Amino acid sequence: MKSIEELRGVYEQNLKSRLEDLEIQRKTIVKTGLIHGGITLAVAALGLFMDSPPLAIGALIVGLIVLAIRVYKKMEAYRLTYKGQVVAEVIRLIDDSWSYSSETCIPKADYMRSKIFTHRPDRYNGDDYVKGTIDKTDFEFSELHSEYKTTSTDSKGNTRTEWHTIFKGLFFHADFNKEIKGETFVLPDTAEKLFGKFGQRFQKMSSKGKLIKLENQEFEKEFVVYGSEQIEPRYILTPTIMEAMVNIKKQYKHNMSFSFVGSRVFCAISIQKNMFEPAIFRSGVRFEDVQEIHSYFEVIRILIQELNLNTRIWTKE
Repeated sequence: MKSIEELRGVYEQNLKSRLEDLEIQRKTIVKTGLIHGGITLAVAALGLFMDSPPLAIGALIVGLIVLAIRVYKKMEAYRLTYKGQVVAEVIRLIDDSWSYSSETCIPKADYMRSKIFTHRPDRYNGDDYVKGTIDKTDFEFSELHSEYKTTSTDSKGNTRTEWHTIFKGLFFHADFNKEIKGETFVLPDTAEKLFGKFGQRFQKMSSKGKLIKLENQEFEKEFVVYGSEQIEPRYILTPTIMEAMVNIKKQYKHNMSFSFVGSRVFCAISIQKNMFEPAIFRSGVRFEDVQEIHSYFEVIRILIQELNLNTRIWTKE
């Protein structure tokens, strides 16, 4: 892991000049938005002054459409340049053997294979896909946003469609160096945190298998474990791995869900913000932004190292 001093040195020597060049693009986007927005409002106001609501409404609609098209094109160009010159460079600093694609994400089939989420998504997208190897462990991760929809009809026969987020955040899977016979799930223990000991009754009600009680009290406060059987989860969740999960949860302060299926470990880290997107309405020349990007990518290295995925205690037959 790069120290803050090393990262700042790279920022000053390399990334800062790139961000200063990109700042010209950002300011052009803002300027374009302000000018076109101002013109649109002025024409709409003129229509109202002339007592012509149709003119005002038409000017407003056409102006907003033109504004959206022009600004979107500039924002997309800025976004792709930022990711290619800044985000990709931060990844290279962590490990230059990792491959990165700004417009790709974890395939839906891998997301479903984790079985962490019960809802099948009706809308699924993501970006910032990274694939690589740390020592002997191969991994993939990306930002993901999955949603399902519901439709309802009111008393007048109007149909309403609503979209509900299933997961938004960083999704990761890696080789677990053993072919797992059953399935094990480690999920945030929201029931006990909300309802105390009474919440333990809710823990038992799950479609993910049998409730597994473990001896690590600190781990039990943060997570609840389910498995298709009782024995294998106890071999998977060693004291070292349980301690690592607690440490990672405390360090990043996000809800984290794990599953061990087949020969893979899957991890979903809930993060509501877009992690690797450039700012538009403030300066992009900030070391803090680079540091934040670095910290999100670095969590993958920490997961692999802390979960001992490179310690080949078990080997596949």
